[in-house]
Amino acid sequence: MKALIIGKNGQLAQELLHNVPTGWSAVAMGRESLDLNSAEAIHLVLDQVKPHVVINASAYTAVDKAETDQDAAFALNHHAVELLAKACQMRAVAFIQVSTDFVFDGTSNQAYLPTDKTSPLGVYGESKLKGEAAVSDYCVDFGTVIRTSWVYSVYGNNFVKTMLRLMSERPSLSVVSDQIGAPTYAADLADFIWRLVQTEQRQPIYHWSDAGVASWYDFAVAIQEEAVSVGLLTQSVPVSPIPSSAYPTPARRPAFSLLNTTASQPIKQSQHWRKNLRLMLALLKAKAD
Repeated sequence: MKALIIGKNGQLAQELLHNVPTGWSAVAMGRESLDLNSAEAIHLVLDQVKPHVVINASAYTAVDKAETDQDAAFALNHHAVELLAKACQMRAVAFIQVSTDFVFDGTSNQAYLPTDKTSPLGVYGESKLKGEAAVSDYCVDFGTVIRTSWVYSVYGNNFVKTMLRLMSERPSLSVVSDQIGAPTYAADLADFIWRLVQTEQRQPIYHWSDAGVASWYDFAVAIQEEAVSVGLLTQSVPVSPIPSSAYPTPARRPAFSLLNTTASQPIKQSQHWRKNLRLMLALLKAKAD
């Protein structure tokens, strides 16, 4: 069995490649080798690779920049997804599209179900939601959307690595405490995707994140505590909670974007976010040594 992974250089794609199941092979492609806004290029690659599944881990993820760079955001998050969905439907190839908690407006007081009403607050969320619609419209029989949140990994750039850098450079930090959700360890997300691919009966939409709940402030405090424990940081610095109003950004973020992952648990059991953070930081320390 063969998988085509789109978004070769991203942290999720690298975790997918690191975790290819027995009996499977994977080909990964980045923007340098596949023009995702060319239907011709997509058809050519699918005919050459002949995958059993296409996993789209590529996305425009610059949330704030998207507010003024709308064309680029929609080109990658919507138009490219539409072309991939059509190509997969035509060939009866399974298509996995990775989406985001930003499709919700954050006004709920309980974890969002896959069936809950969507209402994105900004261009990034809107473009990703359009991508979801393209999957349901054009890959009716073979398409699946996986929404996730706050993704981090030993690979690429992410909040965990940013916090480690800032904590080693600055005497103190302030982190937003009124945005609530759950971190997602990309290695576990990759494992969930591989398990889902091998599941015969799939739902149209799944939610996946680590278990538990956190604010960005909670996450930052835990990053420092665990990093000091494994020796990635030599000392602690004060971390203060602040409201979102004290850290204005071009794009509005959902205040509450916790995803209900109940329907995903029979496929893979979520680990608590703090346990996964500990695992990731231990790996990062091993790579540094």
